[in-house]
Amino acid sequence: MSGPDKKEPTGAFYGSQGENWKEHPGVSPPVTPMFRMDGKVCLVTGGSGWLGTAFCLALAEAGASVVVSSRSKARAEQHAASLPTDVSQKHVGVELDHMNEDSIKSGFIAAVEACGKVDVLINNGVSVSPGDIHTASFDAFAETQKNNAGLFLLGKLLRDHCVERKAPGVIVNIGSMYGQVGSYPDAYTHTNPVGDASPISYHCLKGGTIHMTRHMAVYYAKDNIRVNCLSPGAFPSPKAPEPLVERLNTKLPMKRMGLPYELKGPLLLLASDAGSYMTGQNLTVDGGWTAW
Repeated sequence: MSGPDKKEPTGAFYGSQGENWKEHPGVSPPVTPMFRMDGKVCLVTGGSGWLGTAFCLALAEAGASVVVSSRSKARAEQHAASLPTDVSQKHVGVELDHMNEDSIKSGFIAAVEACGKVDVLINNGVSVSPGDIHTASFDAFAETQKNNAGLFLLGKLLRDHCVERKAPGVIVNIGSMYGQVGSYPDAYTHTNPVGDASPISYHCLKGGTIHMTRHMAVYYAKDNIRVNCLSPGAFPSPKAPEPLVERLNTKLPMKRMGLPYELKGPLLLLASDAGSYMTGQNLTVDGGWTAW
């Protein structure tokens, strides 16, 4: 309908948080509610780590209940208790080692038991064995690739859980710019504690994560499960050697490192209804590193 007789939706039509817009697919919703996560339960693996803390905070600030997982239950619970909470949210910590099948299964069950469901999985946990292209051993290289087995199993558990509930779901795998490009040898020489270059096992791992995301997305789409990948660039922790950071800065168009809060918006795009037509994609946030 067009012309003067057309009835435009009012604020009441959307409710206080725009929660009714999905009932009217022909109407363009206001943008802010699309990023809200009210009523959603999000499991974040490695949620007490350097980037995991930013992911948890973003989801909590958007209204979600957050399940923080860590190999240490005490650490997970401590971080969950620090997240902003209103009356509709419940943040909890669970023990989950994504490198161990039994721990993955028990941790996922614990998350569901604590919050009643899981709607969104942020596959953030990572464990990397040392060794650059000259020094990496067979066993260390193979051990690092187990990360993707853990990410896959967690994604499968989320898919099966949502299908059983007849509910939509979202998986966000955390990749890396180093799953897309090689590292600069001159940036790492004699400054990296794991060798003279970034670990080759890490590059292979993250490349696999990005492609696994595409494969999961095309198979899980029929189940109403969206699967995307968020690939950060250089976001070093304060423990990173300053000479290394300075050299990495010279490789960036923006000439600086990323800050964890700069991943909050991209994560919400992929995790929320703002990205409802995105699946199988890799969103790279790297200060222009891969644009060269």
